[in-house]
Amino acid sequence: MQVPISKQLRQFRKLSVGLKDAYSGSDARSRVQQFDGWTGRASSGDADTTDYDHADTVKEYYDLCTEVMVFGWGESLHFAPLSPHESLEQSKLRHQRLMISKLELQEGMEVIDIGCGIGGPMRQVVREAAVKVVGVNSSEYQLEKAKSLNAAAGLDHMVEFLACSFMDMGAVADGTFDRGYAIESTCHAPDKQGAFAEIFRVLKPGALLWGQEMCMTDEFDPDDDRHQALKEELRHGIALNDIATMDEVDRALEAVGFEVLEAKDHAVAEDGPTTPWYQPMSSQRNTLGNALRRTPLGRRTLFGVTKVAEVVGVFPKGAADVIRLMDRTANAYVAGGKTGIFSPLYCFLARKPF
Repeated sequence: MQVPISKQLRQFRKLSVGLKDAYSGSDARSRVQQFDGWTGRASSGDADTTDYDHADTVKEYYDLCTEVMVFGWGESLHFAPLSPHESLEQSKLRHQRLMISKLELQEGMEVIDIGCGIGGPMRQVVREAAVKVVGVNSSEYQLEKAKSLNAAAGLDHMVEFLACSFMDMGAVADGTFDRGYAIESTCHAPDKQGAFAEIFRVLKPGALLWGQEMCMTDEFDPDDDRHQALKEELRHGIALNDIATMDEVDRALEAVGFEVLEAKDHAVAEDGPTTPWYQPMSSQRNTLGNALRRTPLGRRTLFGVTKVAEVVGVFPKGAADVIRLMDRTANAYVAGGKTGIFSPLYCFLARKPF
């Protein structure tokens, strides 16, 4: 089914407005260039770069890229195990409902959303479980967007926000929350064990934590140059300080006191046919509108259109550079998925002991 031209134009207009709001007249092109150099600054031993802060790099990544991510992927900025009979949106909803079920949420509970993004999963959690949520995020832009979307959905009275890094939630008292979840957020931690220790601190005894991590799989061979190159491309394109193995995630959880109740790579099928998690970024098996936003040809077309739109002032200067960055990242995702060395779907359920 093709998307009407009028709907496509509305989507482009919404992207244009969103990018202008996100960049607020700043030089996005130079900001992308600065972001592209983060790996060098992080590894440099020069005196001028010893104060490198990875949290700032992650914040800049999302401030730059959120609107393009939403344009291509929707309000829930995470991967999900895909079914041949579902749309991407339906698969993400099914995955969120799995999380809600595993957390055993009950009405009135206090829940922390660690690295809440613009709140796509949060809104589903509030709708289906009638719990109160506190969203933690260091990106002020994402927080303001989440607040606006929550208000539009009539859910703002159920949600509060904390503008800080999840590495240091000092404003939150020990043992505050009944439940917690971290969807593709703690993978950004400069110190995974430190992140889990801070989450452990703010949860009540007996509380459950659901996490979704980006990991290297057992197929990753550190002695394989191609594997290492792909890992570095992923690390750069997603602003990850490192990419842990699944065993390393489990060990970090256990080291701070969590009991890991279950953990699995949801990218690996147990029964029945599945669609590779990276398929929307690699295949033409999309509606016309989605193909224009997600596939390699669509991304290249969007880059070209955006370059022209920058000249006439429809898109802010530097928007095309952000789209090119996202295209490079999408290619890295697909390569990592096709080789089997990377998965964004390592999900765990852990408990803080009583």
